[in-house]
Amino acid sequence: MRLREAGFAALWAGGCVRDRLLGLEPKDYDVATDAVPEQIRAVFGRRKTLAIGQAFGVITVLGPRGAGQIEVATFRRDGGYSDGRHPDQVTFCNDREDALRRDFTINGMFFDPLENRVVDYVGGQQDLQRRLVRAIGDPAARFAEDKLRMLRAVRFAATFQFALDPATLAAIQRQAGDLGVVSAERIGGEIRRMLVDRQRARAVELLAAAGLLTIVFPELGALVPPVPPASANESVSASPWAAWQTIVAILRSLETSAFSVALAALVREAFRRESGGVDDIEPLCRRLKLTAADRKESEFLLRHETAIRTARSLPWPRLQRILIRDGAADLVSYGRAVATVVDGHTADIDYAAQCLAQPMAQLNPPPLITGDDLCRLGIPAGPEYKRILDTVRDAQLEQRIVTTREALELALHLSRTS
Repeated sequence: MRLREAGFAALWAGGCVRDRLLGLEPKDYDVATDAVPEQIRAVFGRRKTLAIGQAFGVITVLGPRGAGQIEVATFRRDGGYSDGRHPDQVTFCNDREDALRRDFTINGMFFDPLENRVVDYVGGQQDLQRRLVRAIGDPAARFAEDKLRMLRAVRFAATFQFALDPATLAAIQRQAGDLGVVSAERIGGEIRRMLVDRQRARAVELLAAAGLLTIVFPELGALVPPVPPASANESVSASPWAAWQTIVAILRSLETSAFSVALAALVREAFRRESGGVDDIEPLCRRLKLTAADRKESEFLLRHETAIRTARSLPWPRLQRILIRDGAADLVSYGRAVATVVDGHTADIDYAAQCLAQPMAQLNPPPLITGDDLCRLGIPAGPEYKRILDTVRDAQLEQRIVTTREALELALHLSRTS
């Protein structure tokens, strides 16, 4: 390593060390060093480095084209966190002090790749063996420094199927109400990472147990059981709350990693009315800074749940119009999870899946006529066009007409009887 050749310490740090010890392939590698930012830039060259995080002792080193980039951070000790998210100032220090300012023990280890040894000042290796997420030092202090760490603790515990250390969980429960100081984008980002993970149900259970779920989703307040004592760090789905059990079971049954599907499953009990309608989820999506696509996709699933679960009883033109829309495959996945949990009746879902598997030319044949054809027939342009075209299209999909001539004759008849 070039830093070592220049006389500086250089260790892998954080998540990449944890992942390697768990036998996982790290998504990226971070390096910690005793070289200060200007020394790092001198070693790698200013054209190959970015100083975006220099105020916090972080320099981004650009690799060869296509090789990505690596963050190289100077060992540091953080000052106060007046905004509950970022240190007000940093002081450069040694590796031990740097480890002690990090969030969780499983993320606080270093690895020396040249000597092939783990450098562990915080008991991270032991906690990996114990399958435990534990804050470094005083958990209340760690969360007071950075409120986002509360969500990260839940995500790590769920993703790795670890337990949350009781003292760490208790500190989250006490400070859960302070999560609001974190930007909506960062909160939404953590929630997204939890919901696309296969352990999404466990993540939601832990969010509830930590008192965070109703902070992020106040719409679920009446559905989520009271926060249990931190010492009882078990699944809360054993509670008698039927709606809550349904939410968790559906999340557990999902076979897709699509965020919009998991979001719909999470909020359906709060947004689906007994009348079959769906309340507007736009305020929720706007609050969490979710994308317009997230909102539209989740709303599509919620609005068409009943249709996909009763697919065999729907007129084919209505079902066909649902199945040709973007997101139809996700709707089938979502509907299957819901049906499996709610009533066990999946025959309609199987039927919809079979229909969706048809060749597109069969599922969605080109319309026999268009508005131009109506114009050539002398039918005055206006609102009637949609009624006529929809009726002709229905007849085509039901195979009551199969030729353009038949379609034109029907259109002319409809125009005369309107």
